[in-house]
Amino acid sequence: MPQATLARGNELYDWMTLTSFVWSSATVASTTAELTASFPGVQVGDYVDMYLPNAAMTTGLTISNIRVSAANVIAVTWVATSGTFTVPTGPYLVNIVRAESFQNLPAAAI
Repeated sequence: MPQATLARGNELYDWMTLTSFVWSSATVASTTAELTASFPGVQVGDYVDMYLPNAAMTTGLTISNIRVSAANVIAVTWVATSGTFTVPTGPYLVNIVRAESFQNLPAAAI
């Protein structure tokens, strides 16, 4: 495995892709709901950012958290402030960052 001994920090690699998702559920109703989707290649400990680059997010629907819940699976916590919303399938711009060792990150690195 590569080592991060240079001044570039502890980032092992950074990967960005444009993709659509098939969510574990299609709707969120007046609450928060964590929905999962398959995303080949991600590992627990990866940092994930996700954006809708081609459209605005639906008013009243937002993302509160994104994490890798298991190998090859991302979990996104959606918040519906009122009403029932269908979660957009995308396409999303997804940025994955893998640290050299997420267990050894100092608190100031996050």
